[in-house]
Amino acid sequence: QLFYLGFLRFQGVTEGYNGTIFAYGQTGSGKSFTMQGIVDPAAQKGIIPRAFEHIFESVQCAENAKFLLRASYLEIYNEDIRDLLGADTKQKLE
Repeated sequence: QLFYLGFLRFQGVTEGYNGTIFAYGQTGSGKSFTMQGIVDPAAQKGIIPRAFEHIFESVQCAENAKFLLRASYLEIYNEDIRDLLGADTKQKLE
């Protein structure tokens, strides 16, 4: 059910709209697991890998279309922002 909500958001991405999934909650409440999940078993993959699979499958199936895909994965903790896809995930962004 949770991925279905993400699916609706990312379906629009293949149509040219920006999409955002935002996880908010207390420490230890399962935000990271919900977003990332685990690879095996596949039923426990998180929103991020499922969304990327959906987006790339949609791009592969599209005919006569060009896509530019950009992704960011940020952590905001105690008002500090970190780029989790950057070379140094400990470095704070300004």
